[in-house]
Amino acid sequence: MLSLLSELSTCSCSEHSTPSFNQQGASRRALRRHPLTRTVIQYCTVPLASSTMAETVSISKHMQTLKEQKKTAFIPFLMSGDPDLATTAKAIQTLDKLGADVIELGVPYSDPLADGPTIQAAATRALLEQHVTLDQVLSMVKEVSPHISAPIILFIYFNPIKARTPVKLCQQAKAAGVSGVLVPDIPLEETGEIRDAATEAGLELILLTTPTTPRDRMQAIAKASQGFVYLVSVTGVTGSRVSMESRVEGLISMLHEVTDKSVAVGFGISAPDAAQQVMSWGAEGVIVGSALVKALGEAPTPEAGLQAMKALAQQLRDATRS
Repeated sequence: MLSLLSELSTCSCSEHSTPSFNQQGASRRALRRHPLTRTVIQYCTVPLASSTMAETVSISKHMQTLKEQKKTAFIPFLMSGDPDLATTAKAIQTLDKLGADVIELGVPYSDPLADGPTIQAAATRALLEQHVTLDQVLSMVKEVSPHISAPIILFIYFNPIKARTPVKLCQQAKAAGVSGVLVPDIPLEETGEIRDAATEAGLELILLTTPTTPRDRMQAIAKASQGFVYLVSVTGVTGSRVSMESRVEGLISMLHEVTDKSVAVGFGISAPDAAQQVMSWGAEGVIVGSALVKALGEAPTPEAGLQAMKALAQQLRDATRS
């Protein structure tokens, strides 16, 4: 199957510690050989207790309101179940109270092709140490979503969607309180089935474009994307970078030439100065993942992780409002 990687002609990540895709493949093969993997990565297909569709916030309307108010959206990413699901729930509520405009929530998966070492490690911990399943993630969201105002985007790879069927996954996600879905490993041409299921369920499908995406294809992706257009800032995987690549400014400008939808930049933003840099280039949203995942999941205790994540998130949130 084609994937987000088909948008990338090269993988020239500037962070020396980021492994190549071959190295990542080796770690994934090791994970698959783990005796627990066969059980853990087969997501349970038991339906949620209630199929009633929840009232959720429209990401498109929310982003448009922020744009009209000349505010930049702060969009943090968390990996569900790292260090555990109870802490993930607390982290979601903490980010909401800090003023997160949208929250991306990753579903742990054994082959996270778009993710760098930090998020890949977080997914592995959630799978092999916490035995997190998709149903558990949705149940946690269902408990938390009534108590927050920020819309939730489910960041999920396509294989578990296919196993459950797009229709069932989207219905269950909507019932849990999810507002949108982002599937990083399917190209534009293969989004029809998940798009139809998402639309029927009342979810928005966010699509990604990359530095190597040609202009005409970028325009097609922007036209099809809902909520906002996710601009991947690097030709590589997720992960913190020392600085933003200057060509991102031109990519943001190009997107603004082909769409009036909000553009949110992700992959590589880890500090307030990087957030302010992409804001100055015209981005309407700043997505931060690895730095927050590392702060939360690699702390000595869950409580320490929450405090570290909160402190960093506050700095980033303040940067988007300065």
